[in-house]
Amino acid sequence: MTTDTTSDSARAIPILASLNLEESARFYSEKLGFTTELFGDYMIARRDGMEFHFWLATDRIHPEHTSCYIRGGQISALYDEYKTRNIGTPRIDGERLSDFTVRPWGMKEFYIWDPHGNLLKFGMSADEA
Repeated sequence: MTTDTTSDSARAIPILASLNLEESARFYSEKLGFTTELFGDYMIARRDGMEFHFWLATDRIHPEHTSCYIRGGQISALYDEYKTRNIGTPRIDGERLSDFTVRPWGMKEFYIWDPHGNLLKFGMSADEA
C-alpha cells in the first residue's frame, strides 16, 4: 500500500456550458464575487475553494440541463451576501436566487440560476445551520 504524501488533494471541478463567456464572466464576477479568466473559448471562475470551468456552447439545451452542488460551512454567509447583490429578482435573462430553506432530504439549500440556465445548488447539513 502506498501513501500519498502530496498536500494538493484531488478535487472535482464542474465544467459548465456558457452561451457567451464574456456575459458569464460579468455575472460570476459582479454578482457572485468570483475572479474570472478567459482563454479563448474557455473560462475559469474562482472564489475561495470554489472553482468552475466553462466551455463555449452554441445550444441552450446544454446549460439549461446542467447543475452542480457546492457544500460547506460558508453557505449561510454566501446566501446573505447574494441576497444583498439583488440576484433574487427574476430577470429577463433568467438569473435568479431561491429561498434558503431545509429540503426534505435534510439539507439547508439555496439555488442560483445563471444567465444561461446553469443551476448552482448551495447546501449544508441542516444540523450545521
